[in-house]
Amino acid sequence: MSKEEKTAYSKDELKEFEEIILQKLALAKEELHSLKETLSKKNDSGTDHTASTSKLLEDGADTLERESMNQLAARQQKFVINLENALIRIKNGTYGICVDSGKLISKERLKAVPHTMHSIEAKLAKK
Repeated sequence: MSKEEKTAYSKDELKEFEEIILQKLALAKEELHSLKETLSKKNDSGTDHTASTSKLLEDGADTLERESMNQLAARQQKFVINLENALIRIKNGTYGICVDSGKLISKERLKAVPHTMHSIEAKLAKK
């Protein structure tokens, strides 16, 4: 006798996922705020504008570091948005359902990547 395949998570399970997402969201927002603060301080260059060779090298290194920080901040911003979208999916009842297959995404995958919209099978099939 085969049991029917589960098509949605229970309210308790969704509550558990929501708590995981809220914790990750709080940390992600903290990191994003910290990155933005660091970037705003980096953009506030001092009044020392000497034209030595070492100053040019420092400026190049600073520019590279600033670009790297900007990329980190952009990635973090995207992560925050993805987590917020996952909370919306919990509220509208579509959380945990693969957008490709329509099947339930495994609990293990959702715990590891709570904002995912793809089952591991669908993700691997896209590669």
